[in-house]
Amino acid sequence: MRKLILEEWISLDGYASDKNGQLDFFPATEANRYADEHQLRFLDTVDTVLLGRVTYELFVEYWPAATTNQEIIADKLNSLPKLVFSNTLKEAPWGRWPAASIVPGDAVQEISKLKKQPGGNMVLWGSISLAQLLMKENLIDEYHLQICPTTTGGGRQLFPERAGYTDFKLTDLRKYDTGLIYLQYEP
Repeated sequence: MRKLILEEWISLDGYASDKNGQLDFFPATEANRYADEHQLRFLDTVDTVLLGRVTYELFVEYWPAATTNQEIIADKLNSLPKLVFSNTLKEAPWGRWPAASIVPGDAVQEISKLKKQPGGNMVLWGSISLAQLLMKENLIDEYHLQICPTTTGGGRQLFPERAGYTDFKLTDLRKYDTGLIYLQYEP
């Protein structure tokens, strides 16, 4: 069975975006070259990228034009098949790369089917509404959290409110000179 991995950048106070919906608290790209090789190895285990509509719209502004000189993962990320979960988009072009596929309807049902198919891991980036829905349905197999050394003072929380506790097992931990901490958990 394929794994569904949620990979998110969050502030030290637990927000996936600030009060204005911005992601300015992410460390500058140049300062994060330390993690490039790790991310490249991670992408070798992935055969499908999952995105919500808003994250697709953010990503498509940057990634299709990015080169490996700018971002070592650019070609790998751009060449991976992408599924955009949206009931409003009709197409999802990706620059000179193959377009992303639109998946309308019940995301939980579709992702449950995808997990049962043979293949590599799937990664969900950003897409907080979709991520929270999948968390509530216990469909996420692994959490990759990049904790940025800053607080936003509010914004959009990564984890939805739940009726009780959810325990996680730490499976990897890395710290970087920039102050960023990478945590990997399994539910």
